[in-house]
Amino acid sequence: MIDELLAGNAAFVTKEFMPNEAYYHALAAQQKPKVLWIGCSDSRVSEHQMTDSKPGTMFVHRNVANIVAFNDVNISAILEYGVTHLKIEDIIVCGHTRCGGIAAIEDGVHENYIADWLCIATGAKEAADRIAREQGLNREQKLAVLTEENVKLQIKHLKNLALIKNLHAKGDLPRIHGWLYRVESGTVDILIDGRGNAPRATLPTKAFKAVVGAQSGTVRGKSKRPAAAKKAKKKKS
Repeated sequence: MIDELLAGNAAFVTKEFMPNEAYYHALAAQQKPKVLWIGCSDSRVSEHQMTDSKPGTMFVHRNVANIVAFNDVNISAILEYGVTHLKIEDIIVCGHTRCGGIAAIEDGVHENYIADWLCIATGAKEAADRIAREQGLNREQKLAVLTEENVKLQIKHLKNLALIKNLHAKGDLPRIHGWLYRVESGTVDILIDGRGNAPRATLPTKAFKAVVGAQSGTVRGKSKRPAAAKKAKKKKS
């Protein structure tokens, strides 16, 4: 695999770097990213590839299950450098479907460090448990909800950090966004739009609607039978 990666670098230099040499030389002199990205370490989730953006666009932090921890000096330093020195105005917290970390939050995990890390998402698990009980969700539907609830919780953590709280006391920046990347389709759902626009889907329904619709043709136990068929049945009765 190492040889493949080195060959890939050679191809990158030939096909991408050299044709855009001026851009990369300017980038080498100074970075001016527009977005601070907080995502998951999952190998299937590449922030630049999914957004079709070039290096230099995003200042990136990734960890298991895209968690924002209060006691994590790493993420605190990244946040401070990003918003204070790089003057980044938009922060994206991005979760993704079929996340192993989310499954571990749901099922429990016994490895010491992983368990300690994932307990930071306990609030998301409690919210998903409640929603699953109220709406009778199966495991796959619940994992979809838990993924979204985790993004919401980590944004709450982010806004409660002293750095961000103090900045928000002075104004609207940085804007904070919540995204969900679907590994099975390559698409992004906007869960929270930091620009103040209404999101494309209200939480937490869209994720498990997609799952239910694909599995059984129903949403929350309601038939998705066409309206015409319902009217025809009504006439007969």
